[in-house]
Amino acid sequence: MRPLIPSVGLLAGTLVALSGTTTAQAAPNRYEAETSPAVCTGAVETEYAGYSGSGFCNGTNATGAYAQFTVSAPATGTATLSVRFANGTTTARTADIIVNGSTVSSASFESTGTWTGWTTKTLTVPVTAGGNTVRLNPTTANGLPNVDYLDAETSGTTTPPSSSALYVSPTGTDGAAGTVTAPTTLTSAISRVTAGGTIYLRGGTYAYSSTVTIPAGRNGTAAARTTLSAYPGETPVLNFAAQSESSVNRGLQLNADYWKLYGLVVERAGDNGIYVGGSNNVVERTVTRFNRDTGLQLGRIASTTPASQWPSNNLILSAESHDNADSDGEDADGFAAKLTTGTGNVFRYAVSHNNIDDGWDLYTKTDTGPIGPVTIEYSLSYGNGTLSDGSQAGNGDRNGYKLGGDDIAVDHVVQHSLAYGNGHHGFTYNSNPGSMTITSNVSVSNTERNFNFEKGTSVFRSNTSCNSGGNDRYAGDADSSNQFWSGTNGSRCAAYSGALGWSFAANGSLVVTFGGKQVTL
Repeated sequence: MRPLIPSVGLLAGTLVALSGTTTAQAAPNRYEAETSPAVCTGAVETEYAGYSGSGFCNGTNATGAYAQFTVSAPATGTATLSVRFANGTTTARTADIIVNGSTVSSASFESTGTWTGWTTKTLTVPVTAGGNTVRLNPTTANGLPNVDYLDAETSGTTTPPSSSALYVSPTGTDGAAGTVTAPTTLTSAISRVTAGGTIYLRGGTYAYSSTVTIPAGRNGTAAARTTLSAYPGETPVLNFAAQSESSVNRGLQLNADYWKLYGLVVERAGDNGIYVGGSNNVVERTVTRFNRDTGLQLGRIASTTPASQWPSNNLILSAESHDNADSDGEDADGFAAKLTTGTGNVFRYAVSHNNIDDGWDLYTKTDTGPIGPVTIEYSLSYGNGTLSDGSQAGNGDRNGYKLGGDDIAVDHVVQHSLAYGNGHHGFTYNSNPGSMTITSNVSVSNTERNFNFEKGTSVFRSNTSCNSGGNDRYAGDADSSNQFWSGTNGSRCAAYSGALGWSFAANGSLVVTFGGKQVTL
């Protein structure tokens, strides 16, 4: 973990970051509720949009009408489960969590407002080496919510480098064998790796003048993603400083499906640092910095790519994006899923800070129409509109989370996330008139408004606003669980004073502190 690094001074105190090196973790594995060996006590349906895969489990409304998954673990330990669900009723649906026949915990699946309001519930359970049955067992006659999938991330010792992996180093050569002692180049390794294989990048700086592309069709599989990973304990930096600023000069471009990128730093590209055009990928523990457009962006591969093939079901996990800036000062965000993205894309435990434009950009426009709903959860956006060196540009939007454009309705989900000290709004609908789910977020000391939703039918629950630059606006369904700003701080604001700090825990989850005290997202 790095020492505390002071950054831009903000209303609630000097902001500091504790981001640093952490132990490698296995990527989450996704288990679809409609796919064997999963069991759905009810029916697999497709009625409500936004689901992953080929459907979701609509369980029978009865006690004991369970959904069950078989989760693989490499060793005895714990697993972090993320259950994606929707509950269109007004009443929470409760369930026992039963692992290998024993009840280990319980869960309450709260209302999501609509049956298309997909969100996730995170649980931690014990597992043993091998296959584990994980059963969601409803405890009332209301049954379960609709269940889309379960992501499982297992803990334990990091898998050692495989002797069958391909190895890359800054001094590798195209024709080398790709072993530890005879490393090859990244482009050569990409062309040689087999589905489900692994490429390890040794630490050091890799200098590139052209885009590195993982091409469409060079796919992994649902059972075994192809992995491009930092060698354990080392930090590879992909540096594209030799590129000029241009929309054709991206850094690392992932157009294939079922890949995992892990532990990479991508910097100084002429456009996006990482661009994801494929689907069903995991991008984990990456840092995108000093690029000349958005640090990490999702979008279609080409202008001819049909909407049915827009990138979908990608998970951006425990990633950081900062100090991305274009010469016009109006385009470079930290993260973006905009214009041409499909359904099921999720940002979790992600941190976007000190980018010249927005922290997150989910912009839509009339020419390309609506994008698929995006989920942002357990994430942090701060200081956007001002770079770490204090410089600014007058053209940037400077929002923490920008959620729309051109009056196009998209029902995004933003939950358990924090906006702090951004140069315009913290969370803004940006003309999205849809029914978004805005739940358990905290917004502090943003220049214009902490929450800015001037129209639409979004559902607001348990949000907190402190030290806003102006009175919040929240058109839609907002009940008394919210503490919005209307000139004074409410009681919950006492927890959000002092210096802001953050770090990634060993399991990749985001830890946020104010005044040295951890807060719950």
